[in-house]
This record gives sequence, structure tokens and C-alpha cells, in this order.
Amino acid sequence: MSRPDLLLINAASRRRVYQALGTSLAAIEPPVWAGLMASHARNKGLSVEILDAEALDMSPDDVAEHVEKLAPTLAAVVVYGHQPSASTQNMPAASLVTTAIKNRVPAQKTLLVGGHVASLPERTLNEEKADFVATGEGPVTIFELVSSLKGDGDLTKVRGLMWKERGMARSSAPSPMVENLDVEMPGVVWDLLPMDKYRAHNWHCFGKLEREPYAAIYTTLGCPYKCTFCCIQAPFKSGEALKGLKATTNSYRMWSPKAVVAQIDHLVTSYGIRNIKIADEMFVLNPKHVHGVCDLLIERNYDLNIWAYARVDTVRDDMVDKLRKAGFRWLALGIEAAGDTVRKDVDKDFAPEDIIRTVKKCTDAGIYVIANYIFGLPEDDRATMKATLDMALDLNCEFANFYCAMAYPGSPLYQTALKEGWKLPDTWGGYSQHAVDSLPLPTRHVSAAEVLRFRDQAFDTYFKNPRYLDMVTSRFGDKTTQHIREMTVHKLERKYA
Repeated sequence: MSRPDLLLINAASRRRVYQALGTSLAAIEPPVWAGLMASHARNKGLSVEILDAEALDMSPDDVAEHVEKLAPTLAAVVVYGHQPSASTQNMPAASLVTTAIKNRVPAQKTLLVGGHVASLPERTLNEEKADFVATGEGPVTIFELVSSLKGDGDLTKVRGLMWKERGMARSSAPSPMVENLDVEMPGVVWDLLPMDKYRAHNWHCFGKLEREPYAAIYTTLGCPYKCTFCCIQAPFKSGEALKGLKATTNSYRMWSPKAVVAQIDHLVTSYGIRNIKIADEMFVLNPKHVHGVCDLLIERNYDLNIWAYARVDTVRDDMVDKLRKAGFRWLALGIEAAGDTVRKDVDKDFAPEDIIRTVKKCTDAGIYVIANYIFGLPEDDRATMKATLDMALDLNCEFANFYCAMAYPGSPLYQTALKEGWKLPDTWGGYSQHAVDSLPLPTRHVSAAEVLRFRDQAFDTYFKNPRYLDMVTSRFGDKTTQHIREMTVHKLERKYA
């Protein structure tokens, strides 16, 4: 086994993040960011391996043993998630893996990279046993760091890096984002991943409930929006953040439709995959991009089951029929809250009638909707949270996610929480929506415990609602309805104090 230049590690966090839900109900996602970083590094001439400890169900000690055998020039633990908030939730697992590597192979050079790391680079460097942390997106930093370790060792030339000298943190110049995605990072390196281990979300496959095989891809990176509860901008603005400046960088970049569909071609023809997640923070946004991808997929006439994120105000009339024809069967809509004041306070400025119109537009086109709601936004009180639940029950979408507002590191809400002295979770695991010690934010009117309890009760109310179950039976059949009944049996262990 030859020594690789780079080993990218995805730590196992599913069971810690989801409790019992992680065993059979949660998806097992391919580590897309690790796959993209491998693509960038390989394009630059580096030899690369990926260790997906999550999919392979490997313990931190198992990972450390593997690292010892491979002895890569750099072992990079990737702390990204399939949604921005998942980065912080994955930190406990990343920490255990990094510690295990250092305990077993003290001389092994290690790097932590990801959204949480870029949000709090110096704190991460001080708290964890990694030699280096990436202050930005990652791919450029990784290539330059490996080159430095194999060369003259001058870390000051490695952009987007933080390390310690004589016990003090030092940082280099900010790293640039990868701009020409088609050329520099053309897609996930699937041949380095255990493709038979991945499974889709349960709702994604309502009807047949055949969740494997499965894959997720990005067609864009970043996001042009700056919702106050979202931390997606953290790895893309770190240079400005490190200097205490307001971010001005536009992080939104796209692969060409041709490059996107080439990825899907490969997944379909090489792995027989039909269940695909578009992991973009906002796929349904740029009309030219959406139409371009859809047109090419329609030409191929694949029988696909794709889902993607959209905003209520970005789903255009001329898009929905084409999306459905191209294989998009689900759209995830960020509805967030029923109250206008609550939504506007977090930069979600659209009216209730817009929500109803967009959901109907999707339904009429034959597209199912997974609606995302948030309880505990700063202006929420008991009445507004109830109004949000009532809206969810009225809309009666095919699936729903109920979240609590969290001040994720890297989000404007995190800075507000620090400024106001709001209680934050004691551990990074407490930022998980499903964790035992999950601790959302209090609002200006209700406590964190009330918010969490309301969220858990809302979940039960929605998925046990006879009107919802009748709708599921009529659209997906008795087998799916029974699956939902079994899903609601799993009770999360909580600390509501």
C-alpha cells in the first residue's frame, strides 16, 4: 500500500447526532465535500484516499489504526455537513478522531477543515489536537499545505491556514475560493467512496421505500442570501471575518449544466443510482442554471427520484413542470414560520399567500413538498409557534421538518447570542436538533426548554394527524403510512431543563 499525499476523513457522527433515529431512519450521506476536495487535489497531481468512517461504521480507534497503516503526508478531517448547521454537530466525532490519531501516531500531521472550523478557527486550534486548521473553504489550503509539507515547510505560504508557533496561534493570508468549478473541481471522486453503503432519507423514497443505491451532489456552492440563522457563509468569508470586517464576498458559484449532468450520467450508468439529492443550499434559484440542468436531464429520459432545496420566492411558474419532467419529485421549502414579524426578523420576507401559492404550484405539477419550519426564532412566542404548527397542519405537505432556532457558529444569530449573553449549548453536540443535550435559543418571550418541548410535541402532532396519514395513504400507499407510524414510536431522550 503506497503512502498517499492526502487522506480525507469523514468521522462517524450519525448515532451521536440522531440518537436511535440514526440506526435505520436517518440517511447515510456520501461525504460530498470530501469527494470534492479529493477531486481538487487529484487535479493538482496529488495522490488521494478517502476514509468514510461514517459509512463504514468505524470507531475513532479504527480510523487511527487505518491512518497509521497509510501514513499519509496529511490527514485532513472534514467537518462539513449536508446542510450548513451539520458542521458544528459533527465536531464531537471529528474531535474524537483527531485525538485518536494523535494518540496513536503523534508525528502524523493533521488538519481540521469545514464550516465550523472556519467559523471559530482559533478556538478550534486551541481546543483540538490537530496541527492545523483551515480558516476558509479548504481545497486551496489543503493542496498548498501538502505541497509545503513535502517541500520547504514554509507554512506562511499556505493560504487559509492557522497553526501554532511557540504556543501562539499564527494565521496566513486568506485562501481564495475555487472559482472555475468545472475545471478545478469537476465533481466528486466517486471511485474513492464505498458506494454500496449509502441510503436516502426515508421520505425521499415514500411509496416504494427503496432507499439504496443513493448519492448526493452539488450543482452550486455557497449562497447569495444571508439569513440570520444560517452559517453557510462562514467558510467563504473567513478572510474578512479574521480581520473583523463585514463580509462582502459573493460565495455563490455554479458548475455548468453540462458538468452537473455528466456527474448524474456517471452515477446512473456506473452505479445504477436513481435516488439523488441536490445538496445545494438553494438549487431552485438561477433560472438559466435550473433550466439548463433540467433540459439535459429531460433529453436523457432517466427515471430519476431527485430532491432539492428551494425558497418560497424562487419557485417560478415556468420551472415546476420542467423540474418534474426532469425527475425532481421533491422540493424542500424553507417556510420557517407563519408570522410575518417572525419571518421578517430573520430576512425571510414573503407573505403567507405566497407560501400557499408555491405549495399548490408544486402539488399541481406532481412535485411533493417537504416543508421546513423553525420554532424559537427571536420574535416567537407561544402564540406564533402555535400559528406555525397550525400552518403546517393546514398545508399538510407530504413531509415536514421541525427545527428549533440554534445560534450556529458562523451565523449572525451566533454573534447576537454572544452579545446578548444568551445561554448556548455546553458542547458542540448540543447544537444537534436531535441530541439528548440539544439546547436551542430562548426567544424574547419563551425559554429554550419551552421551545424544545414545543418542537417535539409539534412533531408528534403532525405525523400522527389523521388528515396527514390519510393523505399519505392515498398518495403513497399503506406501507408508507405504516412506516410513518413506526417512525413516531422512536422517542428522543431529552433534557428540557
